[in-house]
Amino acid sequence: MSKERNMGNYIATFYSHFGALSLYKELQAAGVRAEMMSVPRKLSSSCGICVSFDCDDVGAARTFADAGIELEDLYQAHDAGFAVILQN
Repeated sequence: MSKERNMGNYIATFYSHFGALSLYKELQAAGVRAEMMSVPRKLSSSCGICVSFDCDDVGAARTFADAGIELEDLYQAHDAGFAVILQN
């Protein structure tokens, strides 16, 4: 059994803590369940913090990710790991 926290189906990584906090607040304002957490070991990030969030489709996830926030990468979480959706 995995010891990693329960994650949403998308993981956004950032260059800075400010970027992570900005997306987290944007998602919360839109009523999307989101959590700030340490980046999973299988991924790497400049600041070490990511935002995990649930979203019904990849288009909506990209819209949130492209909201003018300095995003490093966007991943979709799967049982087998992570798929890159957007890379900067």
